[in-house]
Amino acid sequence: MNRPNSADMLEQQKLFVVSLPRTATTSFCLAMIEQGFKVAHTAYTLEAFKNANVIADTPVFNDYAALDKIYPQAKFVYIERDAEQWLVSIRQLLSRMKNNLQRSDGGFNPILKRCYTQVFGHFSDSDLNSDQYLLDCFYRHQQQVTEYFSAREQDFVRFNPDDNNWWQKIAQLSSQPMTKAPFPHVNIGAKVTSWNELKHPLKVDSTRNGRCDDLTVQLYR
Repeated sequence: MNRPNSADMLEQQKLFVVSLPRTATTSFCLAMIEQGFKVAHTAYTLEAFKNANVIADTPVFNDYAALDKIYPQAKFVYIERDAEQWLVSIRQLLSRMKNNLQRSDGGFNPILKRCYTQVFGHFSDSDLNSDQYLLDCFYRHQQQVTEYFSAREQDFVRFNPDDNNWWQKIAQLSSQPMTKAPFPHVNIGAKVTSWNELKHPLKVDSTRNGRCDDLTVQLYR
């Protein structure tokens, strides 16, 4: 598939979730599917970027500035999860991912490795046990996002998943009709499989039968 042309990109209004993994991104994706949006929770192919209205997690949390240039009509969402609650969840996730993130002979796909490494660094076991190390990653990313969108109120919204009116903020941002609905809370605790288990026609596959595209060459160039 060729890189999207200018006309394609102008016609596609994307909603990108720029907050870090384990900030209720899966819950948000499920909520948006319930609202009738086509959603990709992670996107590693041009097809995923073309087909989804809403895209979260990898690579968006790291590549939002590049995506902002590619999709000039895009809107961006930051989910404000409590940092202390996030700390417990991200430590569990990174502990499970560490070996595959840092392997030189395979492991995770290159897009995922690049994004996680640029945000979390080449962390050690002692780094994972350090609240300060992980919180520094969290707040550094939060500050970068805040500064990038500081003059973009028409394109960017922050919301707390405990806010009963969360859907109104998204509706105003996206200019798409939405209905009042409670925010779903999934992947609680150590469970992180809710998205993989979901079967829904509006769910967009992140890969092409397990294969990824070189987005750096095919999308970001």
